[in-house]
Amino acid sequence: MPPPPPLPPQQASSVPSGPPPLWAPYYDAPFGVAVTRFFTKYATFSGRAGRAEYWWWALVSIVISAVFNILSSSTGGYGMNGHTMTGGAIVVSIIAGLWSLATIIPSLALLSRRLHDANHSFWWVFIILIPIVGWIVLLVFVLTSPNPAGARFDRPVN
Repeated sequence: MPPPPPLPPQQASSVPSGPPPLWAPYYDAPFGVAVTRFFTKYATFSGRAGRAEYWWWALVSIVISAVFNILSSSTGGYGMNGHTMTGGAIVVSIIAGLWSLATIIPSLALLSRRLHDANHSFWWVFIILIPIVGWIVLLVFVLTSPNPAGARFDRPVN
């Protein structure tokens, strides 16, 4: 029996190499890239964001908040034992407040892009005003997989 014919040479992939452009969602974004994209797209409410982009930033946000809470508590914060806050706790609270103010707009923008990726309008964010059920619905929305129809929210930049 003769050997099988040789396989044709591999053709160049039509998939671009490297990260997608900023206007496109980055699925499976690594940690550092997700955080960089968060700050690069500071107030960009259009477009989409993959689950990795969203959840990496959620992790960073939770860790930073926990660090501020621990620092504030360890420096005498939160009016422990009926006492007023100490100077160190006040400084930590001010820094934490400034951090919160600096990240509220990009966090809402990222949430908007994540909702768009699941093909939901940003206006769905107001469902959190419904106690308990609203938070659960919003959590389900940000956990859902990408919906191709969400591409309607993209604004490609040439």
